[in-house]
Amino acid sequence: MPQIDVIRSADLRSGESTQGIVRDTAFEGPEFKVARSRVAGGATSAWHHHGERDLYGFLVLGRLRLEYGPEGRLAVELDPGDFFHIPRRLVHRDVNPRKDQETVVVNVLAGEGALVANVEGPDD
Repeated sequence: MPQIDVIRSADLRSGESTQGIVRDTAFEGPEFKVARSRVAGGATSAWHHHGERDLYGFLVLGRLRLEYGPEGRLAVELDPGDFFHIPRRLVHRDVNPRKDQETVVVNVLAGEGALVANVEGPDD
């Protein structure tokens, strides 16, 4: 009989790194990954993309600004309860504008290949 799998917070596995983001993995298969990302209060991550994977996210706690586009001049602001999608290979960085609270995101990466590629910055 099928059963429900549970991964407790304490049992999450460390994920791939980008400066400024702590990633932990709950479930993983050949074409998907379910993870939690945390950005400390006031932190800005390094520029990165997720290769040939689309990232679908849900902001659980805090606030999040995702910067992208030419010279990083475009941005979206997210509040708790918001969902978002980052298309494959889109260079971006995560910004926690609140110095007093961690940002927590649950995300699903769909596709194949590397989970994260750290880069110098977005294309002009």
